[in-house]
Parts: sequence; C-alpha cells; structure tokens
Amino acid sequence: MSIYVKFETPKELQDKAYQLVETARDTGKIKKGTNEVTKVIERGDAKIIVMATDVEPPEILAHIPMLCEEKNVPYVYVGSKAELGNATGLEKPTASIAIIDAGKAKPLLDAVNEEVAKLKE
Repeated sequence: MSIYVKFETPKELQDKAYQLVETARDTGKIKKGTNEVTKVIERGDAKIIVMATDVEPPEILAHIPMLCEEKNVPYVYVGSKAELGNATGLEKPTASIAIIDAGKAKPLLDAVNEEVAKLKE
C-alpha cells in the first residue's frame, strides 16, 4: 500500500466512485490533476476527492489525505489512474480528481461519502 493510502477501499466502492466521477463529469463539475485538486480542497469547494493508488512516485499525492482531513473533505481511493482518467473523459491517466458539483450524481455522492465514513471509523 502506498504512503498516502489511509484505508483499504473495497472493489464495490471503487466501482461506485468511478461511476460518480463519470456522472459528475457529464452533469456537474470536476477538477482534474493534483494541482487543481489541491486548490479546490484549500478553497473548501470540493465535495469529494478521488485518488488512484497506482501513482508513481507516491509523493505526488502524499499531502492530499492530510489536507482533506484538515478541511473536512471526504476522499476515496480507486485502483487505477488509467481508469480514473477514462472516467473523467481523458485519454491519459490522472492521479486525482475533485468533484465540485455532483450534478445528477448527488444521491451517489451521498452514498459514497457514507460508505467512506464507515471505512474510516
């Protein structure tokens, strides 16, 4: 497990996270890339952060979980930066994304946040 991964995310929850990203991309608003994600967390605009666990070097995302906890922003891990990139509509992999507005994915966002909260207990 990478240095920034604070808890194990079940496959079912990862699938929901990918679905959440796709729906938010189409009907809401997302930000892609670690720099953009960091800014959104610091501004307090993020509803949830999705991070890939296969990022090299892991230091790229090392600050994100701590920043999320400091700002009370939920976060979840997915297994593949390539799949996360696909979910955001990119041709290339992406290490992290922030959902600013879930759009039609709001019920799914609430469900994912609830499951993540249980994992961190």
